[in-house]
Amino acid sequence: MTNDSILFQPKWRIIDQSTLGPSFDALQSFAMDDTLCNSAGSGDSPPIMRSWVHHNTIVLGIQDTRLPFFDEGVRYLKELGYRVIVRNSGGLAVVLDAGVLNLSLVFAEKQQQIDIDTGYEAMVDFVQHILAPYNVTIEDREIVGSYCPGRYDLSINGRKFAGISQRRLRGGVAVQVYLCVDGSGSERASVIQEFYKRAVNGEPTKFTYPEIVPETMASLSELIGEELTVSDLMMQTLKTLKTYADSMTTEHLSISELSLYDYNYQRVFTRNEKALA
Repeated sequence: MTNDSILFQPKWRIIDQSTLGPSFDALQSFAMDDTLCNSAGSGDSPPIMRSWVHHNTIVLGIQDTRLPFFDEGVRYLKELGYRVIVRNSGGLAVVLDAGVLNLSLVFAEKQQQIDIDTGYEAMVDFVQHILAPYNVTIEDREIVGSYCPGRYDLSINGRKFAGISQRRLRGGVAVQVYLCVDGSGSERASVIQEFYKRAVNGEPTKFTYPEIVPETMASLSELIGEELTVSDLMMQTLKTLKTYADSMTTEHLSISELSLYDYNYQRVFTRNEKALA
């Protein structure tokens, strides 16, 4: 790895929200990343690494809301006890629960030209470095049959454990990854498979939705063959970040960030209510 990677920064700011528990809502995460994009983009904050966990949540994409029997699909997810949220960026349905660690790397775009691929490749490098102690070969390519498939799916032996997305806003870039750490990857995929089955219900759709094959997905614990927890991986993440930084700081939101966060939260809350109406 070369030192010209955007991961190498004089200072990284850490916001760890991985232990906030079930009351921490995915809409709060959307508002948080939008706020941090603004802070990094304006130069008010150094680059940020944010970590978070959401319990029993299904995050849907805007395309998912256009399914012919969308309400039926959502009803099924709610019956299983999931909170259903519609995200404010691209992508399709994913499962978030206590065994899934999410990471955002937030950069200022104006200091370094960060094109789409540069952002994705930085996150691929970061995850490979985090998982280096486990001696596994990680591939980045689309895994057909997985949920929310994309060019930068991360897999081991053809089974996906992570997906990467990006959000660009006000001069900031948030590169996000979800990492299925423990639990059953195929059980998570089965939930999404059934959601699509009920929400499509044999009707033609304008958009091609993934045909989910549950066996294409697994957690890191299943793939590595040893019990790995979110807190294990969180410790390894911080240790890895340290190798890219001259210094690391843990800073809470400033007064101006808190006020922008409140504004962003209202915005995503209203948009989510509309999308689910």
